[in-house]
This record gives sequence, structure tokens and C-alpha cells, in this order.
Amino acid sequence: MAEVHLRLPASEEQARGLRAGDIVFLTGLLFTARDEAHLRALEYRREGKELPVRFTDGALYHCGPIMKKEGERWAIVAAGPTTSGRMNSLEPEFLEKIGARLIIGKGGMNKGVGEAMKKHGAAYLAFTGGAAVLAARRVREVRGVHWLDLGMPEAVWVLDAEEFGPLTVGMDASGASLFEDVSRQVERNTAEVRKKLGL
Repeated sequence: MAEVHLRLPASEEQARGLRAGDIVFLTGLLFTARDEAHLRALEYRREGKELPVRFTDGALYHCGPIMKKEGERWAIVAAGPTTSGRMNSLEPEFLEKIGARLIIGKGGMNKGVGEAMKKHGAAYLAFTGGAAVLAARRVREVRGVHWLDLGMPEAVWVLDAEEFGPLTVGMDASGASLFEDVSRQVERNTAEVRKKLGL
């Protein structure tokens, strides 16, 4: 396990160099996107429309932040991760057609996303749920917001972060997944317990 400090945007080589279990800190721009933003971005791409931000080689954060307006600027109050499984059906196409080098969220993603990460050179970074204020403290500035008509949590927020983390590489570009490892261990433990109980 290594501790890695990355400056964004990240290259494919950097993403492929991450290994499940590594601890990562990110400096640079993060782009939040949940279900609705994924759907709109994919719709834009299919229709040949220009996206408002360049996701390619960037860090896509599954997050619905809480923001407050201070004069003409936005200030971040909380920025905890959204359960990433909500985007399982959308992420493979997003990685293929729009690009993102790193995905940040909680709970992991399915095998289809894992295969897309292997193919396109991306990694999944897990952030601790319930640490929304810690995440907000790592954001230096809110650089902008797009698609606010979707609502505050569904909009695409551009966050300038410094040493954002700690993030754990939960899924890497080689196909390793801490989430699958834990599931397999739970199955083994369950079988052992059932055997000891005579069930």
C-alpha cells in the first residue's frame, strides 16, 4: 500500500499506476456529478452538444454538496460522497464517451464499471461516508456551477481542492476490487459460522 499525492488532471499512466488499497490525496479541480448530471452529459454527447466542463482526465466526484451563496460567490458547507452504485448503469458509457480518469464516491461500483475502468484506464477512490465537513474543508474554492436547473445536489459543481482525501483506491485499472474482496470474505465467514452452528 502506497500513499500517493496527485495533481489533477491525471494521466492514464497515473491512474493505471494506482493499486487497490493505496491512499490518495488530490489537488486540482473536482467535478461533481450524480444521476441527473450523468444522464444530461450523455444526452449532450449523443446529440453532439458541447459539455460545460472537460471531464477527460479529470476527477468525477459522486457528490451532492450543500452550498450557500455569499454575495456573488458560492461557498461550500458540506461535500460528502453519494452512494456510487446509483451510477452503475451510466458509468461505463460515461467513461467511454466522456472520459474521467478518477471516480470518487462511496460503496464501490459493479463489475461492469470495473471492466470499463480496466479498458479505459481509470480508478475508483472511496471517500468515507459521514465526513462531509472534512471534505468541504479540503475545497479551496468553488470555481463554478453548471446545470443548476437540475437542483443543487444534481448540478455539476467545479471544486478547486487541495490535498483532498484521504481517499482509498477501492477499484483499480487492473481489475482488483476491495469491495469484491470483502464480499468474498463475508461469504467464507458466513459459511464457517453456519457450519459451526450446524445450519
